[in-house]
Amino acid sequence: MQISLAYAPSPREVVQAEVSLPEGSTVVDALLAAGWRERFALDTTPDIGFGVWNHPATLRTVLKDRDRVEVYRALRVDPKRARRERFNQQGGKKTAGLFARRRAGAKPGY
Repeated sequence: MQISLAYAPSPREVVQAEVSLPEGSTVVDALLAAGWRERFALDTTPDIGFGVWNHPATLRTVLKDRDRVEVYRALRVDPKRARRERFNQQGGKKTAGLFARRRAGAKPGY
C-alpha cells in the first residue's frame, strides 16, 4: 500500500515523502520506512503529535492504502494571542475591523 507523509519542521518548510508498506503497517512503520525517526529525532521530542488525514493518531494506528500521515509540531505562539497583538498593532478597535469606516450620521457600531 502507498502511504504519504508530511511534516513541517519549521515555518514555511514542508517535507513530504511517499513509502510503500505491507498491509497492516502502522504510523511508526511509515516513519521508519521514510527514515524520519532518525532524521527529525521524533522519538526525543515530547510535543510531537501525529494524524492521519487530519484525525488524531498514535504511533500504533494501523494505516490503509493511500493514507496521509501528518507529523505535528507544537505551536510557538497561541493563535488567539497572535491575533490580539496584530489587532492592537493595527490601531485597535477604532481603526481596524468592522467599525473602521462608518457612514456619516450612522449609529455607533453600525
